[in-house]
Amino acid sequence: MHDIVIIGSGPAAWTAAIYAARAALHPVLVASSVEVGGELMNTTEVENYPGFPEGITGPELMAKLQAQAERFGTEVVYEDVVAVDLDGPVKRVSLADGTEYDTATLVYATGSAYRKLGLPEEQALSGRGISWCATCDGFFFRGKTIAVVGGGDSAMEEATFLTRFAEKVYVIHRRETLRASKIMQQRAFDNEKIDFLWNADVAGIHGTTAVTGVTLRDTVTGAERDLELDGVFVAIGHDPRTHLVHGQLELTVDGTIAVKGRSSGTSIEGVFAAGDVVDPHYRQAVTAAGSGAAAALDAESYLAAREPAAPEPAVAVAAATTRSTP
Repeated sequence: MHDIVIIGSGPAAWTAAIYAARAALHPVLVASSVEVGGELMNTTEVENYPGFPEGITGPELMAKLQAQAERFGTEVVYEDVVAVDLDGPVKRVSLADGTEYDTATLVYATGSAYRKLGLPEEQALSGRGISWCATCDGFFFRGKTIAVVGGGDSAMEEATFLTRFAEKVYVIHRRETLRASKIMQQRAFDNEKIDFLWNADVAGIHGTTAVTGVTLRDTVTGAERDLELDGVFVAIGHDPRTHLVHGQLELTVDGTIAVKGRSSGTSIEGVFAAGDVVDPHYRQAVTAAGSGAAAALDAESYLAAREPAAPEPAVAVAAATTRSTP
């Protein structure tokens, strides 16, 4: 049986593996058969991760984290997890190839997936004008004309943030009213760089090596028109990858895994969660890495508390002898 198994391959998972391996817990990290590295694999340049003053690409950052985890002895498994059984003191992780791992602790760091528009051009132009993270990529659109797709708080926050860089920001929303909170709406309405395109869906994205524009479809009339753009930020929500633990772990109203206070402990003893799967707000590589470190430390403490106390050394007691007086 293993001391710790980690599911995931983003900053939280690799950081948990680094800490667990350095603690001599011999972690097994189950990455994926295909999507290794998490959402950062779609980010061309990361300039806000500490320690890289010149910036680093998302794939390069993930490769460095993996190399560091493997340096300390992490076993990496490139396979998909199909089921987890969290009942009882021994947790079982089942893989698609039939392999099963029994473990005393489990770190669940599967991240979240940005909701996509579902257009064929979306994948090809990811990182080439299409983004799901304004704080990650906004800097690259200085003086450009861009659009944010969405109508909730995240979309308003992204649009407002992007006005620091872009010359013009369009908000494309499929209805004529926003879902965002009043204060977030007002901030966007008051920003002279933001224009709203109501009752509009993105029907197509133009460009071969970079985004050059979009086709908008009127959700009321069905009429279509083209809009020239340098970039598209999709902010229609994200979904934490919790499908493996539905019915086993307690979730929050946001759909993320519920943890105890500032710890990574979940509703089941011995199961810890880290990264975007517990974070509905920040969703940054550095915060995910920090929570991964916490998860490994929490798992280490849990394992130490389970170990039976070492028996006290026996104390030799000399037998008393009596001597009779003649």
